[in-house]
Amino acid sequence: MSARPGPPHLRDVLLALPVGLLVLVSLRVAGQWGSGDGPGSRWGPAGDGGPGGGPWSWVSATVPDGWAYLLAGLAVLAVALRRWPIPAFALAICSTSLFLALGNPFGPILVTVLVSAFALARRAPLPRSAIAAGIGILLLLAHALVAASPIAALTALVSALPVSAWVVVPYCVGLVRRLTLEARSRQRDERERTALDAERLRLASEVHDVVGHGLAAIQMQADIALHIAERRPEQAREALQVISRASAEALAELRATLAAVAPEAASTDSHAPTPGIDRLEALCGRMREAGIDVELQLTGERRPVAPAVDVAGYRIVQESLTNVVKHAAERRATVHLTFREQEIELSVTNAAPHLAEFRDGFGIAGIRRRTADVGGSVEIGADDGTFSVHAVLPG
Repeated sequence: MSARPGPPHLRDVLLALPVGLLVLVSLRVAGQWGSGDGPGSRWGPAGDGGPGGGPWSWVSATVPDGWAYLLAGLAVLAVALRRWPIPAFALAICSTSLFLALGNPFGPILVTVLVSAFALARRAPLPRSAIAAGIGILLLLAHALVAASPIAALTALVSALPVSAWVVVPYCVGLVRRLTLEARSRQRDERERTALDAERLRLASEVHDVVGHGLAAIQMQADIALHIAERRPEQAREALQVISRASAEALAELRATLAAVAPEAASTDSHAPTPGIDRLEALCGRMREAGIDVELQLTGERRPVAPAVDVAGYRIVQESLTNVVKHAAERRATVHLTFREQEIELSVTNAAPHLAEFRDGFGIAGIRRRTADVGGSVEIGADDGTFSVHAVLPG
């Protein structure tokens, strides 16, 4: 079962108050512009015009009766009930049409139709609101058919056609406003989804780099330990120690990475050092322990760089060395770090694997994404029997 509708919105009630006051005042001074020297209008006898009469004199209309006040009150009530757009529009249209059919003059009561038509377009579904607006126009013009003769009714109907603008114009304005807000909402939702997807991809890339790097080293040392366990148990023990250290470092770095997602759940004693270019020596040292002969070359004067560039440089080298463990033809790699005046150049080279072609996996795609995120460039590929990752980062 659907929940019962609540009371009218306060802002709708506050809007209905000045509209009601305007309608009440118009009823108290009811009249129309017309000739002061002949019959007044078809709604009542002529009153006192100006001294010269003519089309610019004010003619008093019939004094409104109780029905006029009742119908005007119902029309004003429709403004306060805009929370329910179709019933409110129907109430405003029916009350106004009966009000005019009883011989009362046009006046501010049409403001209730305007407000209700705008709310109809803004709040009701488009197909139903369009149908309701069409029916409302017909009902609003129906008062003209109470004329005595068909010719008079047709004349009155033609003269009353401009009244339909009190429905058409606010309905179109409300519809445009609604479509504009819906388009903005869709764009905002799309931006939020894009940002969320980008954050998920970033986190997945971080986890892939941390876990993939650690597991690659662990797998290689585990294979070594299995291979030499019976013949050289002392070396197997060393391999197991390397596995223990690699797994502990990977877990600590993984906790630090996930702490960015839930800082309140992170333990204060489980944070790993923040990845950065200054830790490349330690990274290469761990790779040497894992059995990869890594040569680190440093050129230029080392200096601090932006945090995003710092992390990106470390992750690029880390993933490149992980690929050496998993795919390289030889367990050897060279890491070259160059500090230039306004940029940092990173390159990791190793013997190319014996593959017919190279395809970007998740790791290579992550290297490209990280480089692009900090505004750098990267070249990845094989040439003359070597596979290289060459990245230039702003520094």
